Amino acid sequence: MISRRFSLSVLICLLMFGPRPAVLGEETLRLIFITPCRDEAFFGPVKKGMNDAAKMMNVECSFTGTEGVDVRQQAEMVRRAVADGYDGIALNIIDPEAFDEVVQEAIDDGVPVVAFNCDDQSTPNARLAGVQQDFYQAGRTVGRLAGKSIASGAKVLVTLHDEGISALDERCRGIRDELKDKNLSWKVIVSGNEPEKAEEVIRGQLEANPETTAVLCTGLTDTEAAGVVAGKLQPKRKLVVAGFDLSPGILRLVDRGIIKFTIDQQPYTQGFYPVVQLTLYCRYGIQPSTLDAGAAVVTSKEAQRVMGLTDQKYR
Repeated sequence: MISRRFSLSVLICLLMFGPRPAVLGEETLRLIFITPCRDEAFFGPVKKGMNDAAKMMNVECSFTGTEGVDVRQQAEMVRRAVADGYDGIALNIIDPEAFDEVVQEAIDDGVPVVAFNCDDQSTPNARLAGVQQDFYQAGRTVGRLAGKSIASGAKVLVTLHDEGISALDERCRGIRDELKDKNLSWKVIVSGNEPEKAEEVIRGQLEANPETTAVLCTGLTDTEAAGVVAGKLQPKRKLVVAGFDLSPGILRLVDRGIIKFTIDQQPYTQGFYPVVQLTLYCRYGIQPSTLDAGAAVVTSKEAQRVMGLTDQKYR
């Protein structure tokens, strides 16, 4: 894993000396990010990080992907990027097997691939490195902190906004493993990735199961939806709600104490560092190294400050 000292040194050098002028005869590199759910609000800081790094490194970057979760279409986008002559690819590897073949093809064709946001660490994959959260450990963090407010034997609802995304499954597993000694009664549901639908699904589950005392979420849409529903049910029903990611809605709910806390996976870094890594590899053969994007806990104490940073798309 790349050291924080090395990462900071690279960033300081870039900030001090500014964009690197192109060497005589050296063409500007073209890099592309490929993801599912390309229009999701979560990717705003990823795009800013990508663009900031592109300016500093004097490269061109594009951000694209599928509208929803479609691993076959996403894999074809990788093949198209290679055919279109991109010099490097940052790929959101949401499935541990679906991209193995296409990543190997890209590497064999001389196009480096690094993972961002989600990585494949459970099966062989030719990608060079990844910049993403340790999802399992982040799930354990949610379980550990939320567990302080959840009684033994309680009924708990766990939400995922989509099926087929390994990151959400890993977070779910971490949450449940951390709380296994509490003898909780679990129910895991897929809420959907549209806010209104997610609210409807979560409300329906809570109405059908009035004994449920906690909702632990694994992504942005379901975290915000759970907080909205919990706020409407107060003060008659008090729920422990916690989850992942930052949005203006989530931060307002954290600030009010309706969502107990949320975990920030620091998406700005997920856009910034792949550009640096791919550029250094393409220009100088410097091998990319895997970087944990972190699991910063945001409570009501930090919510106001983080709101300002989300407006600037750093958080």
